[in-house]
Amino acid sequence: MSAAPESAAASSSSKSVQALKNCWGCRMVSGGGLVLSGAYVFNAARRVMRQGGPTSMGTVAQITFAACLAAWGLVILTDPVGKSHRKTPE
Repeated sequence: MSAAPESAAASSSSKSVQALKNCWGCRMVSGGGLVLSGAYVFNAARRVMRQGGPTSMGTVAQITFAACLAAWGLVILTDPVGKSHRKTPE
């Protein structure tokens, strides 16, 4: 058997992953979706608290999860991977 199809599939997969990392529209959709999901979960937890319900561990867990979702979305939007390399003078 030949190893050519496997290496072609691997390089094709690598190119598609690299294209997704550089796609601004893809980052906006996925990052924005995560930030909005975090806002939705946070709003659901706040709604229970506004109605006079007790602050339980479940509500605290919801707020923590909402903060994690929003932070993950911001990381995707800012794309810090590869930006921390020191620029060397040429």
